[in-house]
Amino acid sequence: MKQLNRITADPAVMGGKPCVRGQRVTVGMITGLVASGKSTPQILALYPYLEAEDITQALRYAAWRAEEIELPITAA
Repeated sequence: MKQLNRITADPAVMGGKPCVRGQRVTVGMITGLVASGKSTPQILALYPYLEAEDITQALRYAAWRAEEIELPITAA
């Protein structure tokens, strides 16, 4: 997705998990913090090298992935 320019996936960083701007901060970690009740200002206080847009894009990415359907390849 073009509008998710802050989400990266590099096999050399966190095993290729989706991360924020190539850092060792995964989308899963951010969504977990939000799910546990942390607000954007609280997350930014915990991780001062993040920006509010990083959190927004991580949540957008997670929502997009949750809507994807993966179908198994069937033998013909």
